[in-house]
Amino acid sequence: MTAAPSPRVARFAELTGDDLRSRLREALVLYVNAMRYPKGTAEQRAPMWLAHMLRVGWRCVAAFDAEDRMAGIAYGYQGAPGQWWHEQVKRGVTERHGHEVAERWMEDYFELTELHVRPDSQGQGIGGELIRKLVAGTGNAHVLLSTPEGPSRAWNLYRKLDFVDVLREYQFAGDPRPFGVLGRTLPLA
Repeated sequence: MTAAPSPRVARFAELTGDDLRSRLREALVLYVNAMRYPKGTAEQRAPMWLAHMLRVGWRCVAAFDAEDRMAGIAYGYQGAPGQWWHEQVKRGVTERHGHEVAERWMEDYFELTELHVRPDSQGQGIGGELIRKLVAGTGNAHVLLSTPEGPSRAWNLYRKLDFVDVLREYQFAGDPRPFGVLGRTLPLA
């Protein structure tokens, strides 16, 4: 028995907040499946995704297959003091690498908050294209992200795009897993 062919991406589109709100359930199901989270996670994350849409510089890009089903999604915004992730990462980088390194990375960055590709669409270059389209023209000096430690397609993608280690084996408050914080200068080539 041969496996069914993976659906190909028909289009990429920048989404407005209204666009994402109208497809939020679909996006969160994609997120849960891509991350292999328990089913109830979508309902827990919905308020956070909605709140993120209100942040300065929020942008979202999605990939759609020929049937107009979401195959991938990425969003982020301007990182800034007072945001939970910013404060966590700045503290970790400062403790391990000093204030100057933390300031260099965190003074002017775009936070790549979410990047997910539907499992049946992974390995087709969708994640890389989502990142390129998302950070194009942000005007920020850097892009930063965090991802669970360990070998994965995500790690391979970030390395392929020349992301470097900013902070490794970091534990965010409320999550027992070790994370890596990766970054790179912009623009992406």
